[in-house]
Amino acid sequence: MLEAAATLYTPAMLDIRAIRQQFPILSREVNGQPLVYLDSAASSQKPLAVIEGQREYLAHHHANIHRSAHHLAARATRDFEGAREKIGLHLGAAHSKEIIFTSGTTDAINLVAQTWGRVNLDAGDVVLVPRDAHHAALVPWQMIAENCDAIVEPIEIELQGERAGQIDRAAFTRQLQDLKPKLVVLGHVSNALGTIHPVEELCLEARNAGATTLVDGAQALPHLPIDVQKIGCDFYAVSAHKAYGPTGIGALYGRADVLDAMPPWRGGGEMIKSVSFEGTTFGELPFKFEAGTPHISGAIGFGLALDWLNKIGLQNAQTHEEALTSRATKQLLQIDGLRILGPATGTQKASVISFVIQPENAPAIHPADLATLLDNQGIAARTGHHCTEPLMAALGLAETGGTIRISFAVYNSFEEVDRAIEALKRAVNMLL
Repeated sequence: MLEAAATLYTPAMLDIRAIRQQFPILSREVNGQPLVYLDSAASSQKPLAVIEGQREYLAHHHANIHRSAHHLAARATRDFEGAREKIGLHLGAAHSKEIIFTSGTTDAINLVAQTWGRVNLDAGDVVLVPRDAHHAALVPWQMIAENCDAIVEPIEIELQGERAGQIDRAAFTRQLQDLKPKLVVLGHVSNALGTIHPVEELCLEARNAGATTLVDGAQALPHLPIDVQKIGCDFYAVSAHKAYGPTGIGALYGRADVLDAMPPWRGGGEMIKSVSFEGTTFGELPFKFEAGTPHISGAIGFGLALDWLNKIGLQNAQTHEEALTSRATKQLLQIDGLRILGPATGTQKASVISFVIQPENAPAIHPADLATLLDNQGIAARTGHHCTEPLMAALGLAETGGTIRISFAVYNSFEEVDRAIEALKRAVNMLL
């Protein structure tokens, strides 16, 4: 069992100004205006601890890992495997060997689809995927289903009322009973609506129905404490770049017994024990799934990002982000015709706000037009379907440009919230 340090979190109040100074990009201007970066759900910015840590490795410690006996290789291997330990600890894995390095959440889900899915799914088997799932959590299963004649069915989402954005629990229970799915895919946090789904409850219900479970944790990693053993999932996928780390690196958690039973995906160096033309014997976990030279500096940067986040204190960051979201929500709801999709407030809401604007007696404002005017004022927001086209279709937004999404991180300030809302009001007035 991986053991945590004595304390991960500090009780001190956050010094947002000091935190912002650790992010060089936040001091730049865009279109002659100070940058207000509200697109962290797509990719968060990186602190100096990560930037300089990767530079230090590349400048002074780089070597290929696991294979050589010289000093640089030993140092690189130590740092790389140390990052695996940090990720396993952060996710609550029982063993570091349950952490497989990938290029990100998308790669992790494809790994499961091409290994577990290839040997476990047969004709007629059902895979359940939420309607609000990111395309990366849906498309790999559609691809596998085409090859084996499995069936991919949506888990429906409540679209209106107090439970807007939440999974339709009654319908989900019926699906488990009637369809007896082989696999249930869940999102911990919706990237489009910010909904925090009760994955522990959902995984328990799915497991009791005999299903294997996979959780997309990309949006949860920077905001929520994660304990994969408590959640009870078979797989959990994350990306570093959502949580202050580098792009091109992520991890798949898989229960050791489940991973052991899966065939490897990619073949090549590192994932083998022995090779001959008569046959190949594959390595043990985690190396069975890590063919070739990995993204060493990325893995080290991933570990450093988690170090940085834990030094800030995940609970401290979460409290600050909740305050930012609450402040923004109150001001947004004062804008004529503005409608927030999914949960507006509450404990089941992460720091993501997705909205559309249709003033009374006026046509809906296209999100891309608003985003362009916001960018002219230095405000970085995201528009479109957010890689959730099935959800946008259910919301009636597939043909109207989707939504505008603003998303917060621990480095955002209350002043930035106020600036963004005022910029949005100016943009709306210009378009009316």
